[in-house]
Amino acid sequence: MVLSAWCLSLILAYPQPTEAIQARPTAEALLNAMDQNMTFESRTATLTMVVEGTKRTRRYEIKSYGRGLDDSAMIYLSPARDKGTRMLKLGSDLWIYMPTVDRVQKISGHMLRQGMMGSDLSYEDMMSSIELRTRYVSSITGSEIIDGRDCWILEMNAKDDGVTYPKRKAWVDKVDSIALKQDLFALSGMLLKTWTMSDVKEFKDGRRFPTKMVITDHIKKNSKTTLLFTGMTFGIDTPREVFSKRWLERR
Repeated sequence: MVLSAWCLSLILAYPQPTEAIQARPTAEALLNAMDQNMTFESRTATLTMVVEGTKRTRRYEIKSYGRGLDDSAMIYLSPARDKGTRMLKLGSDLWIYMPTVDRVQKISGHMLRQGMMGSDLSYEDMMSSIELRTRYVSSITGSEIIDGRDCWILEMNAKDDGVTYPKRKAWVDKVDSIALKQDLFALSGMLLKTWTMSDVKEFKDGRRFPTKMVITDHIKKNSKTTLLFTGMTFGIDTPREVFSKRWLERR
């Protein structure tokens, strides 16, 4: 479904190796490098989603699949009450199957703004798998150290009103071209969400990827969602049936 170009991005998108950008790049080159980090043909991942609220903390074990930018699927493995819940994103369409009600529902309209399983990651975030360079005008406004890493500060403004977040501010690692922190704003300038990414690891094929992501929704109070990736593989041919409504409806 996985998850903005930086969200589910997050559940759904993983960095490709890119050449290090250490000399001051153009904003366009940096945005292009960030997009390349989001490009993959296929991937499979297992992750834990921890949702911390005012009264309780919930943990979910998830397996997810991705195919390019447009298609993704996920299935909840635990807890028992949510086991078997499935989500499927094909292009601009998103469906969910919930075994408790034994039916498939299309997520659209105002429902897209709701948090996935009550988390700080909305269904709308999951639908926002876009190429940043085609939707935003950007500028590099400085540099700053984030978690001991030297980062470019990249500010982005949407070219049109067809994006979830009209304004973004990202702190992009100068070596890996990974956004270690990103603030997401409304058109008014109100800060809506912050994504932070850490625990960057190198995988067998040379990819470097942050295996811990924290999403904070500033509209909510005392709420935080953490994604912990425990396994990732790339270039594995996922069975075609996974990216179909037939898989979603399979009992």
